[in-house]
Amino acid sequence: MTPLVTAAVLLAAFTHASWNAIAHRITDKLLGFTIIAGGGLLIGLAAAPFVAFPAAAAWPCLLLSAAIHLAYYALLMTSFRLGDFGQAYPIARGSAPLMVTVLAAVFAHEVPDGWSAAGVVVSCVGLTGVALWGLRGRRPDWAAVGAALATGVTIAAYTVVDGLGVRASGSSLGYIAWLMAVQGAFLPVYALRRWGRELPALLRPVAGVGLLGAVLSVAAYGLVLWAQTKADLAPIAALRESSIIVGAAIGALFFKERFGVPRIAAAGLLVVGIGLMLHTG
Repeated sequence: MTPLVTAAVLLAAFTHASWNAIAHRITDKLLGFTIIAGGGLLIGLAAAPFVAFPAAAAWPCLLLSAAIHLAYYALLMTSFRLGDFGQAYPIARGSAPLMVTVLAAVFAHEVPDGWSAAGVVVSCVGLTGVALWGLRGRRPDWAAVGAALATGVTIAAYTVVDGLGVRASGSSLGYIAWLMAVQGAFLPVYALRRWGRELPALLRPVAGVGLLGAVLSVAAYGLVLWAQTKADLAPIAALRESSIIVGAAIGALFFKERFGVPRIAAAGLLVVGIGLMLHTG
């Protein structure tokens, strides 16, 4: 993985944790995700005329990814509703990289070399440490943990599907624009059917912060999709989940959740794992 790709994925990690924190901050999770998804729809439609149309071979992956993203949104909303941000976010994100490693080996024929495999494993140990620290001192809420783990399954699934799709698309910008447009339409339509004419008034108080979340969301995933055209899926997935460290810091600063020495140690393991993934022999 080149330094440029590494920098892009780390920036994606920061923006991803930021938009998830915004989504968690909005009390009504359906309203929050509706405006974030709707903002993604607007950004995708605005960009579509200026980017290449994805190749036909990419569309099965794009449509499947949109469906998986709907399940991801539903499970993420549930995990945020049931658990703290510092608990739900690390578990959801930290459980995905190892699953991506397996799925990428099966479907993308990407078997990591020794250094990359070691880096993924060490990074996952660090990420798991952050997640477990989020449960410290409390009895786990197994419903929240289960929703977060199920969210991780959807993350692994769409990561691999989109990795294959963006490589077949011929244009990472075209793929992300149309993915945002397709997947972004469903939640606003559902919300409109649920609330009808009341929806604009309900969205108005959260419009500004929600649209900021949409911009961050599109930027985060666009950077990852570009990176997936330049490097193997598993290391990118592991590196991207450094967003957990950012999420833990956000939880400590804005949601008054403890960070603690164990999380600092877990962050150190993540850095070691990144170093192993960048090892070139």
